[in-house]
Amino acid sequence: MNKEGTSSGRKASAPELLLRVDRDASEPLRAQLEQELRAAIRAGRLEAGAPLPSTRALAADLGLSRGIVVDAYEQLLAEGYLIARQGSATSVAEGRVITERAEPQRSAKPAPQSAAVPIRYDFRPAVPDTSTFPRRAWHKSLRKVLATAAAGTMGYPDPLGTSAARSALSAYTNRARGTSAHPDRMLVCNGFTQGFRLTCTVLRRLGIEAVATEDPSHEEQREAVRDAGLKCVPVPVDEDGLIVERLEKSAARAVLVTPAHQYPTGAVMSPERRAALLDWATRKQAFIIEDDYDAEFRYDREPIGALQGIAPERVVYIGSASKTLAPALRLGWVVTPEGLVEEFARVKKREDRGSASLEQLAFADFIERGELDRHLRRMRRIYRGRRDTLVTALRNHLPKRRVFGIAAGLHLMLELPSGADESEVVAAARKLSVNVTGTQEYRGRTRLPPSLILGYGVLRDSAVAEGVRRLASVVERR
Repeated sequence: MNKEGTSSGRKASAPELLLRVDRDASEPLRAQLEQELRAAIRAGRLEAGAPLPSTRALAADLGLSRGIVVDAYEQLLAEGYLIARQGSATSVAEGRVITERAEPQRSAKPAPQSAAVPIRYDFRPAVPDTSTFPRRAWHKSLRKVLATAAAGTMGYPDPLGTSAARSALSAYTNRARGTSAHPDRMLVCNGFTQGFRLTCTVLRRLGIEAVATEDPSHEEQREAVRDAGLKCVPVPVDEDGLIVERLEKSAARAVLVTPAHQYPTGAVMSPERRAALLDWATRKQAFIIEDDYDAEFRYDREPIGALQGIAPERVVYIGSASKTLAPALRLGWVVTPEGLVEEFARVKKREDRGSASLEQLAFADFIERGELDRHLRRMRRIYRGRRDTLVTALRNHLPKRRVFGIAAGLHLMLELPSGADESEVVAAARKLSVNVTGTQEYRGRTRLPPSLILGYGVLRDSAVAEGVRRLASVVERR
């Protein structure tokens, strides 16, 4: 029996194994150890093939003599629970019957096989093409950080984020989005969702009781408002964005808006509405929460600067890398009014003590080396091409249907025939291997014409025309 792990030049690290022995018990320690190992194997805590620690390592962990462990291993080898091969660690025997693991309950009848049709034409909205993630550039930044970061970087982070990330992000949003950000008023968080949740908590602490949201909008955002103990007030939007006159009539002292590209209608807030909204916030001493989720992707219009750049003390600006790079990074940022920085820091610290520092430092280097700008220029060309292909296909196969919100972003909205049932269209399209989304799940109180949201972030140009052709066969027969 090999008692010391592998026979290679470098010893394998001893696996961790939770076992208990009671030195005050009348039962011999060797017998206790044997019983513990048997129970672990029978219960499935030690699976077939799992390596065991060397006798020396386990004896040290349990404070036992090595001879006791050797005897216990030898007994279990004789019983067939363990197996030892020359040059390999002692391991749990393959094919050992597990007698004490609960068997899964089986229904009297076999479960029917799913009849779901696999999706080939995926028009999911608000989803970026993660296959284009700049792995090599990101890896270079991460390697640089790991090689050069000071030891202090490995400690608990500043709740607001690393100074390098906040400096890089404030410089980026100022030049690319027209913000008036300062590193001292920047907070790094785990994506938009956390940034918005932190904002709602801060607003509640300020005594604000109601937050307005665009209607239609994400139900998850409305849930976040309610989860924070705030009243959610839906305010309708039209082709010019949020209808500020309706906001004036509400009791809300904060409002969440997507002025650069409303989700899901794609409307761009007009200059008149932007001015009216800023005026409302100033007069009411209210706050605007600006969701700038995909403003970097614009195609047929001039860039529209962030509201935060005009009224930094009345706007909480939230951005993230989810659409520009990849959601898996969980990188977001909040530009806060100067008077709210300390409150945001307290709330963030209480929630998770701060976001991971190494990713922040890598992101800062990624921005400073110009990699984010390079990636955005590339993706803007790719997404514009996919949008053009989608719009052309819609004009060819659904020429009678109006299309909205094509000037920016990763999706557009397609109006269905009057009286059409969105859910029926979505279900029928799925049977043809086409994945589309209805607007019904985004509506609050506002009644909208039946429509679909078509994303073009993940669908290749070669598949767009056939996907639209199949969708048209469903839409036009209803």
